Amino acid sequence: MSKSRIKTIINVFFDIRRIVHCVLDRLRFLPIKKMDQRTCIKFCVKNEIKCADAFRMLNLAYGEATLDRSNVYWWYKMFSEGREDVNEEERSRRPSTSTTDEKINEVEKIILADHRITFREVAEDLNISIGSCHSIFINDLGMRRVAAKFVQKLLNCDQKQHRMNIANEMLDSVRDDPNLLQRVITGDEAGVLHHEFLPQGRTVNKEYYLQVMRNLREEIRQKRPDLWKNKNWLLHHDNAPANTSLLVRDLLAKNNTLMMPQPPYSPDLAPCDFFLFPKLKRPMKGRRYSTLDEIKTASKEALKKIYFK
Repeated sequence: MSKSRIKTIINVFFDIRRIVHCVLDRLRFLPIKKMDQRTCIKFCVKNEIKCADAFRMLNLAYGEATLDRSNVYWWYKMFSEGREDVNEEERSRRPSTSTTDEKINEVEKIILADHRITFREVAEDLNISIGSCHSIFINDLGMRRVAAKFVQKLLNCDQKQHRMNIANEMLDSVRDDPNLLQRVITGDEAGVLHHEFLPQGRTVNKEYYLQVMRNLREEIRQKRPDLWKNKNWLLHHDNAPANTSLLVRDLLAKNNTLMMPQPPYSPDLAPCDFFLFPKLKRPMKGRRYSTLDEIKTASKEALKKIYFK
């Protein structure tokens, strides 16, 4: 083949490449670069250009994005044998054997037993790939790793189990001691023991809540002397950061304060959330207040109607 013919073919090759690229660029759902190269390989076959020369031209045109040699030679062979379609055939995939219900249940049991276990360790224990293990954790169990520990993005398997355990413990405690709830301090059914208005511009941080706990203890001493004397009252509050801070926990531990367990993200198990606050807000709903003092006065009146003592 003469040099002039080779030069002409190369020019036509690049012209075809540009045309194909423009057409395929409009079909965004197609893998443009790969289909472009398969079209160029087909062009080379039609013009009797050797496969080695075709591979060199592809390297020159696409650089690092060029199909690997074995792939180019395979497509060259297919087009030489009469193939016309440049699209890849859909490959049949085997059904996954790693994300079955049985595997998901096994992963759930392992993570409930040890929250600090790694993807690799779970994958090795169950003889599945790390990718499948990751998919089970994130997509099926809804977990993510926080501070080297797996936790749920939503109330999921672990938190549901924790809620059920605490609920069963509470039921057992009430069965053993029918008067248990009378010793729980949370805004109890006998009345509101203590209330405070948050100063304007302040937030409920650990230091503020620490003082609230001290004030509450004094209120219990004055208004519930029997509970104070026997030291058998129980404190029940939620898991807000200020409530569970080290400062507050130290105060409660030093005074041997008994705690009622509270599962996370469970306002339905906190009486203040499902009982006291809705009743407090209901009579104030839809009313306008000009000053903070008016709001405080209305709040106190609402509290009095909820057996304030």
